[in-house]
Amino acid sequence: MKYMKLGSKPDTFYTEDATRSVLSDVPSDLTIHINNTKYLLHKFPLLLKCGLLQRLCPDSVDLSSPSPIELHDIPGGEEAFEVCAKFCYGITISLSAHNIVPTLCAAKFLRMTESIARGNLVPKLEAFLDACVVHGWKDSVVALHASDGVHAWSENLGIIRRCTESIIDKILTHPSKVTWSYTYTRPGYSERPHRSVPKDWWTEDISEISIDHFRSIISAVRSAKKLHPGLIGEALHVYACKNLPEPPNADRMEEEALAKHRRVLESIVSMIPGEPGSVSGRFLLRLLKEARYLEASPSTKAELVRRSGRQLDEATVGDLLFPADPSSASRPFDVDLVGEILESFMVRFRHRMGVPMGQEDREAMVKSMSRVARLIDLYLQEIASDPSVPASKIFDLVEACPEFARQEHDHLYRAIDAYLKGHPELNKADKKHLCSALDCKKLSKDARMHAIRNDRLPLRTVVQLLFIEQEESPGDPMMQTTARRDGKSTQLVKDREGQRERGEPSSSVMKVDDDKMEKHMAKVNARVVDRLERLEEKAITEEVEKKKEDMNLRNEGGSGSKVKVKTRTR
Repeated sequence: MKYMKLGSKPDTFYTEDATRSVLSDVPSDLTIHINNTKYLLHKFPLLLKCGLLQRLCPDSVDLSSPSPIELHDIPGGEEAFEVCAKFCYGITISLSAHNIVPTLCAAKFLRMTESIARGNLVPKLEAFLDACVVHGWKDSVVALHASDGVHAWSENLGIIRRCTESIIDKILTHPSKVTWSYTYTRPGYSERPHRSVPKDWWTEDISEISIDHFRSIISAVRSAKKLHPGLIGEALHVYACKNLPEPPNADRMEEEALAKHRRVLESIVSMIPGEPGSVSGRFLLRLLKEARYLEASPSTKAELVRRSGRQLDEATVGDLLFPADPSSASRPFDVDLVGEILESFMVRFRHRMGVPMGQEDREAMVKSMSRVARLIDLYLQEIASDPSVPASKIFDLVEACPEFARQEHDHLYRAIDAYLKGHPELNKADKKHLCSALDCKKLSKDARMHAIRNDRLPLRTVVQLLFIEQEESPGDPMMQTTARRDGKSTQLVKDREGQRERGEPSSSVMKVDDDKMEKHMAKVNARVVDRLERLEEKAITEEVEKKKEDMNLRNEGGSGSKVKVKTRTR
């Protein structure tokens, strides 16, 4: 960063009783008020260089009670004025990109031009700004950031335009020609031995400026069409991480701070390039989560739902865990919002699948759909314990994905089982409706065995599982195990069965395998029969208990008759 020093005298300004004065043998004859600060200075050095003070000071000199001058509207306030005053006294001042903009604006306000005095402050500041500050990368960014406090004056003097043009020109420079210093703190970058200039080298530095300046720069860079949309998206991501609060912290903000961050969020969303993949799906979902906390406009939320839905296959379960509205503590998760995002994905999926495309593109779309289906199943496992989520919403999310999207139903089974466990009061109709989405044939062996012993599942689902287990047991577990143990293929087992049908003698090993298979089948049949009998007994017991309750209700009505109910036992 460049610096400029003017003057050679030591600093003799001091504060006494909330008044700023200068050590001098000459009594003060100039009183200036700026906001809450009072200055006791001297006309001699200040009027020689300040055209404004020449006009405001009266011709008569009254040392006993000098007329105060009010300068409350000076740009840059007390700090900028004091730099200008020290210049008039010849006191050493240090100028850099941090203070040159407010100082230049204050000097212009005081009319410290070349026409008032030769070698005045304004031409010196202009020369330093053009020769040093605007030509540097970080100096331009810092000066642009400093212009926020004196925006109107900076705009009129062309400072903002000069800094912005310099920044845009450097951003559009090819990375191989970047020779100036920049801020880049990505993890692992500093450890690379021969690191080249990254394409997004500029994104961190411009995240320090205000959203208005940032939007102007991004708009100009996009108009040039020299940078990939992904670089624009990366700049938006860095700026959002720097200037937007985490959602939990938004609840503790004042309305003014909320309005400021809401404006930043809505501006970022409006600047997202339209090209797919310019920003990540996870970043879009984070913006959507913050939009709910910051109470962004409905159009902003709708745009985020649409965009995040297009890239839903990039998300994780944590990205979909949207807390409910703070005013409604009864529902910890916003399931409806996830449904809207999923619907946005399905709209795009159906549209893409309806147009001609290559085989690779079609396979990529199918894989994307499978990832979304698995994501939804994992999401349902997370929200299953929420007592306020009805079974109909769970079913709607499951059915929103096409059948081919789930090659296996293990994750879906875990989600349904978790929901049934968290909602023991669920009636039989809802249980049956929810479990109808489960394809028992797509369950793995372990999941199927767990489901058969699961008392929370409806009877119809358990029966289906038992029949599937009985059908697959002879051909899958035992034959495959026998073939693997003997080091032979499944065809050997089939040949052995053919020999038995033709009456041909078999080896002792084959006889042993047959005996083991028969024992295994006997165990499977016994387990199926036992499970069916227990389920039947449970159903009969429930029916009897219901009849007893009905009889008791009628007895309480005054019938007085005693009814004996015979239970059926196994």
